[in-house]
Amino acid sequence: MSFGFEVIHKDIAGRVGKLKVGEKVIRTPALLPVINPHLQLVTPREMADLGVEALITNAYIFYRSAQYRERALAEGLHKLLDFDGVIMTDSGSFQLSVYGDVEVSNTDTLSFQKAIGSEIIVPLDIPTSPAADYETAKHELAVTLERLDEAREFMGEDCQLAAPVQGGIYTDLREEAGAAVSERGFTFCPIGAVVPLMESYRYQDLVRVVMAAKKGLSPAACIHLFGAGHPAMFALAVAMGCDLFDSAAYALYAKEGRYMTVHGSFKIGELAELPCACSVCRSHTAEELNKAPDRERLLALHNLYVTLAEISRIRQAIQDGTLWELVDERCRGHPRLLSGYRELLTYSDELELSDRVSKRRFFYRGSESCLRTEVGRYHEMVSRFTLGGAVLVSFDGTEIPGYDDCLLFRPPFGPLPQGLSETFPVGQHEVPDWDDEMVLRGCEGIAALQESHPDSTITVLCTREWEPLVRAALPDVGVILNDL
Repeated sequence: MSFGFEVIHKDIAGRVGKLKVGEKVIRTPALLPVINPHLQLVTPREMADLGVEALITNAYIFYRSAQYRERALAEGLHKLLDFDGVIMTDSGSFQLSVYGDVEVSNTDTLSFQKAIGSEIIVPLDIPTSPAADYETAKHELAVTLERLDEAREFMGEDCQLAAPVQGGIYTDLREEAGAAVSERGFTFCPIGAVVPLMESYRYQDLVRVVMAAKKGLSPAACIHLFGAGHPAMFALAVAMGCDLFDSAAYALYAKEGRYMTVHGSFKIGELAELPCACSVCRSHTAEELNKAPDRERLLALHNLYVTLAEISRIRQAIQDGTLWELVDERCRGHPRLLSGYRELLTYSDELELSDRVSKRRFFYRGSESCLRTEVGRYHEMVSRFTLGGAVLVSFDGTEIPGYDDCLLFRPPFGPLPQGLSETFPVGQHEVPDWDDEMVLRGCEGIAALQESHPDSTITVLCTREWEPLVRAALPDVGVILNDL
């Protein structure tokens, strides 16, 4: 449909880009705060002043509201909400997921969204519960696709329609759905019905669902992750290739007295200090904020500040080529997030296809770093080395006469010709004292070298400390000791 998406910078599958919606442009990754007209702790005008370029509101709330329906139809959303940026509307699918039914048809909500001036319109898709069985998920996906076809025919080719990707927790259905919406020409593709996974901290399942959908979707599609509200998980989602998020968490958490940070959330009444530099936190003590008569509004402002700051931090990390480090840092804030991070690393081969070749640095932060895309790419690259018949891989750089080539050993990458010692990733990498995981991963690089150079005889020179590990990892490679 009529969206334009230009990618400017990439890291892993994360993208800094520009989404063109009509004549307006949204920088990605981006947050679309959720606006409920009946509960505006932070107004859209204030959000615009904070740099918000797009927001999302629920068309079904306006459709059912005696207070706002006629005003929305007469004035349009932009005037009613006092917001000049992009406005996206949800169709009522959220209410459908919560209550099981809505009093509106697909064409009714499409017509209403257009009439109130929505710039990104969502058909009435079926959000499949993670608890649904396979046949239910398959049936509901078929209904969603039928409604997408109905929406395109009803609204016309030029309408800015979103195409939700459904399929429950079933990865084959998510991939099928991604392929189906891309084949239909949709380029704005929200991944739906994932809020229950996030609410129950099922980040492994979230990664599987998103990566399956991405496998089916066109690489040119702009991906919106519906309902992803906490800043602690944004980096993980962006690394998977999600470009947009919508969130009501800033307000919902505020109503519950919860104070957001990028490492988790805290009850404001339990804090002695406010670890944030936003205007709310610098003008209040923790006790003052907790007792403030407008506590909910102040907490909502703080939560929004934190959320928007994390989006900016992610954009900068993508430009710097340090997104992996940010993902690692954020996902160590909760064990379930760490499980999601480790699940994402199982997709390194797929992520490597979209990851950039050169970056600022490679910082080793634990065994997870061994599975990063840069390591896998390096292991593939060793096949291009030109070698003689006798090759020495030296753990400490010591050279021995009689070898045609002497390569250094740099875990977790493995064998390193001297000529590449200043190039990324081995030339801009920092590791602590060697551990078993990184040395084993480096040995996989030696194994890749051996496999790709069958006419070369490879010998490893190492200390007695590493001899058992090297012999176990490389049973067909000669090992000699250097105990000097």
